[in-house]
Amino acid sequence: MAVKDKYSSVLSLGEKLGISNGKVEEGADGVLRIWGTAEDTYQKDQIWDAIKAIGGSNPTDVVADIQVANTNYYTKHTVEKGDSLSKIAIHYYGKENMMKYKEIFDANRDVLKDPDEIEVGQTLVIPNIWS
Repeated sequence: MAVKDKYSSVLSLGEKLGISNGKVEEGADGVLRIWGTAEDTYQKDQIWDAIKAIGGSNPTDVVADIQVANTNYYTKHTVEKGDSLSKIAIHYYGKENMMKYKEIFDANRDVLKDPDEIEVGQTLVIPNIWS
């Protein structure tokens, strides 16, 4: 199986996410080289998670150089029915970081007045919590 075929789901994900300046080369050495620019760090993480799901935590048959266009925040989230700030924090940061809902609230004080009152359709900034 060609390495490009092996990672075809990663390439499809990149297209779905709208990764810009994308370039893919399969070398004679059996290594797939991928370049592109993600809109935010969350998109970059999604690409890397997909690569690791196929090739393991340290794949040797793929090299990816994914840049990030906007590093001012982790991503943006549009509130859906049933969402809460803690549920959103768990989604982006993991269950162990549920209390990071406070950082999400702080990053959105321009649109939120109370952390318990969010509305369907609001777009919230999900801040970078890792430095």
